[in-house]
Amino acid sequence: MTLSHSFPALSDRAFVRYFTFTALYFAEGLNMGMLFVGIPAWMAMQNKTPTEIGAFATACALPWTFKFVVAPLMDRYTYLPMGRKRPWVLLAQLGLTASLMFMAFVPDPLSNLKLFMGAAFLVSAFGAIQDAATDGLAVDVVPGDEQARANGFMGGARMIGSSLSLAGWSWLLANYDYKVATMALALLIGLLTVVPIILREEPGEKILPWTPGTPSAATQKMQITSWSTILKALWSLFRLRNSLLVAALVFITQGAYNYFETLLPLFTVKIAGWTNISYSKAFATADLIGGIGGMVLGGYLIERFGKKRMIGGYFLLIIFITTALALLKAYWTESTFIYGFIITYRWLNAFAKIGVYAVAMECCSKLVSASQFTFYMTIGAVGSMVGATLIGPVKERFSWEITFYLFAALIALAWICMLLLNIRKLDRQISELEIKERSVSPAYSESV
Repeated sequence: MTLSHSFPALSDRAFVRYFTFTALYFAEGLNMGMLFVGIPAWMAMQNKTPTEIGAFATACALPWTFKFVVAPLMDRYTYLPMGRKRPWVLLAQLGLTASLMFMAFVPDPLSNLKLFMGAAFLVSAFGAIQDAATDGLAVDVVPGDEQARANGFMGGARMIGSSLSLAGWSWLLANYDYKVATMALALLIGLLTVVPIILREEPGEKILPWTPGTPSAATQKMQITSWSTILKALWSLFRLRNSLLVAALVFITQGAYNYFETLLPLFTVKIAGWTNISYSKAFATADLIGGIGGMVLGGYLIERFGKKRMIGGYFLLIIFITTALALLKAYWTESTFIYGFIITYRWLNAFAKIGVYAVAMECCSKLVSASQFTFYMTIGAVGSMVGATLIGPVKERFSWEITFYLFAALIALAWICMLLLNIRKLDRQISELEIKERSVSPAYSESV
């Protein structure tokens, strides 16, 4: 039996889909744990200023704002004998591995911040491409009744990957050096590339360009061949009021999270008296708990009680615990109190993110699934960048209490967007648009 026929395709079995997206999101979390948490904590421990830490966070967030350019290219161009999105996933995984290896060899990174930020930008760029390709693949192959559960596995796996890389990278940094820590991460991500290599989108496709296989009829029918069809569909979709509310929800939440989570290591090191190692351990433990909880319960709770109800509840609880943190200043030096806050926050954050991503995935049209979902995520990346740029000006002008209240206010604004969102109406409008577009455009036909 040849390799091209030894493994099932993503379209064949739900287990294969869950396994594949869990592995890919785990890989995505590995680099994010280092870039967005581990390095900022290390920089805080080495007495870098909030502005320098914020600039590094901005360099990491910036490439994610370009996904809206990459996603239409993925919808328009691919190598169909290997699938619609799988070639892009493989390219991104290999680029992510290579860029991490490059970043590992930046000499004395904290004294060469421009080169260090440039390397981080490159790693984040391949991470963004990998995310866009994986998201597009998920929207294409995951049925509607599996989306909430799939987002639970995906979001949970990313948090587990982030937590394990944060703990492992920080331990290697403390016991060896920066180069060893970063190279170890690169090799692990490279190893995970085996998963998209052996698993195909549809039966009969090529594993690699030189192996046997042919394009499937399903992917050939789904492939868009007209730029005008892509742009017209996107314009029609994003003119809808509820589509704009989804975009606003993603923008505000991602901006708020990046703002708060980039400030947390600075707060714990400067105010609570922690080291970057103790913070990394606490954050990694919190992410591990939140990730496992998201995989086991996140998708199920959303399916059982509804997206809007659960997300709204998570938002209100985040507002409550953040307000409590701001008010209970006397406990800021109590490690148990801060540790408990971080674990509780990351648990709620994991469940809220799973819900928001499930909403965004549900509100995508099959006409331009990858482009639309990626556009939502790009809006979120812009929010992350805005959140990072707020750190320096806010912290240098206001107290810690005010910085926490601002985060709570942003989550409250996201809660209002969720209340105003009408998902059922948007689903109906998307269905009507799909029927209309397929009836007039020969450039697209839905897979059967």
